[in-house]
Order: sequence, then C-alpha cells, then structure tokens
Amino acid sequence: MKNLKDYTQKELKLIMAEIGEKPFRAKQLFEWIHDKQVNNISNITVFSKKTIDALERHEYGLDNLEIIKRFDSKDKHTSKYLFKLVDGHAIESVLMKYKHGYSACLSTQVGCRMGCEFCASTKNGLVRNLKASEILDQVYQIEKDFSIKISNIVLMGTGEPLDNFDEVIKFFELIHSENGKNLGYRHITLSTCGIVPKIYDLADYLFPITLSISLHSPYDEERKKIMPVANKYTISEIIEACKYYFEKTGRRITFEYTLIQDINDGDKEAKALANLLKGLNAHVNLIPLNEIKESSMKTSTGKNVKNFQNKLERYGLNATVRREMGLDINAACGQLRKDYMEQSM
Repeated sequence: MKNLKDYTQKELKLIMAEIGEKPFRAKQLFEWIHDKQVNNISNITVFSKKTIDALERHEYGLDNLEIIKRFDSKDKHTSKYLFKLVDGHAIESVLMKYKHGYSACLSTQVGCRMGCEFCASTKNGLVRNLKASEILDQVYQIEKDFSIKISNIVLMGTGEPLDNFDEVIKFFELIHSENGKNLGYRHITLSTCGIVPKIYDLADYLFPITLSISLHSPYDEERKKIMPVANKYTISEIIEACKYYFEKTGRRITFEYTLIQDINDGDKEAKALANLLKGLNAHVNLIPLNEIKESSMKTSTGKNVKNFQNKLERYGLNATVRREMGLDINAACGQLRKDYMEQSM
C-alpha cells in the first residue's frame, strides 16, 4: 500500500487526477490527513464511497504507527514512546512538557550507522531510513494520545537526520504546510554529528530551523575516539559549514557537548572549546553523559559540569546545562528500542 501521508498537496493533486477526481479534492485530502489527522481514509466524510474505493483500488491508504508502550516519568514532565512500524521494526520518541508548551524528540532512522561510542542507538547499526510519513506520524500519534498540540520538534532521537536527508526535507515541508499542522520552521531543531556536505545542502534550502552540532570534543584526535564521523570530517570543516549555515539562514548555531568524566570535561578542553567557537554566533548546550551498559564511559560529576559551564561563560560563551528529564524512564534515545528488539528475537 502507498501511504498517503508521504505525499505533498501538489503530489496529491496528481493522485486525484489519476483516479478521475477534481484538483480541489487534493486540498481536502491533505487537510483530513494532516490537520484532522484521520487514521483511515474511510473516515474522510467529505469523500464519497466511490472516491474512497478508487483510492483503495489504486492501492492508496494510510499507515499508522502503533504505540507499543508509553512510559511516564514520575514528575509527569516526560513521556517516552516505543512505536511499532508497519514492517515490525520499533522506534522511540520522547514528549517533554515545558512551561512554554510541548516538545517532541523524534527519530529519523531505525538504528544508526554513525557509531558514536556513548550512544545506545547505534550499537546494532542502521536498519533503514524512516519515511517522511513515519517521522511525521510520531508527532500525530503523540498528539492524539495526549490530546495536545506539540509546539516544538527536535530531530535528536534515533538516527542521524542528515543521513536521511531527502525524507527529512520532505518531513519539514509536510509539517510546515499551511493546510496541515503549519508548524513554523523556527520551532524545529535538527541535531547532526557533522556530515559537512549535507550541512551546506540544508543551508541552501533557507529553512530557518535551528542547527545543532554534536561536537563533544574540541580536538579532532580525541573526537575520533568517540565519534567515527570525525575520521571523515574535521572540526574546522564543520565550523566552516556552520558559518555558511549562519550566513544563509541567520540562525544561531547550537553546539551539543556531552560531558564525559576524565575525557572531555577538564579546564584544557573548556579553553580549547572557547577558542574554537570564538566569534561565532553560538550557544553551547552541555549534556551530562547518560551512561549506557555497552560503554565504560562515565558521566562528569555535578561539580565538574558546573565548573565547565563557568569556564565557558568566563571566556564569553553562552553555555547552559541541559535539564535532565525522564531519567526514571530511560529516556536517552536507543535504549528502549534495543531492549525491545532483543526481547522480540
């Protein structure tokens, strides 16, 4: 079956023509899918049975993610979802409640091939890319489950978004469409480990989304030890790409820096990081490591985290420590899916 959630309104016009319907039906179909978020085309009441039968005869329909399980944190601020895809694979998403609204952290791939040492998502490699509809439906199913509207989206779950570039771009276009959810680009953040050519490509789309770089070390050689992508793209190449991104979009760049005890959390690293980002319109998001059983790496102490932040601020950088949410529900990406798949085998 061809999932209608994967098509733009322009593409739906071609589908309507294919089944002998007038072009205005495409707008209706798009609105019912992306605004009303219908789960089955038979529930589109503005369509006749003849139209629905024609769509089904041409093998068009709607696929929906299935909620396998939802885990709620004790403080009620975080919920983690384990979703089942049509092919049986599983992905994770996280809903976070803030004073300003609801944010969702979404997956873009089943598994990941980037191989970062401290990340559970990548331990079994990449299975496949998600379709735009599968990224999108994480939002829709969470909104239905909680009867809420998500106001901010972060592509920071399982997978490397720029490794699934075309589908991520289509996701942006679908979720931004005025006849659908109509989410502003400024409410979207994309996190990447630094695939340099794709940063340039993304910049050329001129989407004013927030680009977030997973840096984790100011030194190429040290970064290679924890992030294999560093063997292909140097930090200086990433910085040049970030400058280009800022020039094209005017958006401040965020640098994620996971603090790992005795590896990247010292005064030397803080000074080197400050020198690296000097002159950039940048914000540093410090992240205490979420330890996983597959790695011996340990999180920095609270004292070291605070000292690192203070050092960066004294060097003139804007630095904050990410609020730790959902620790009691294992909310770091990849861990829940990995456990589920191992139990299912």
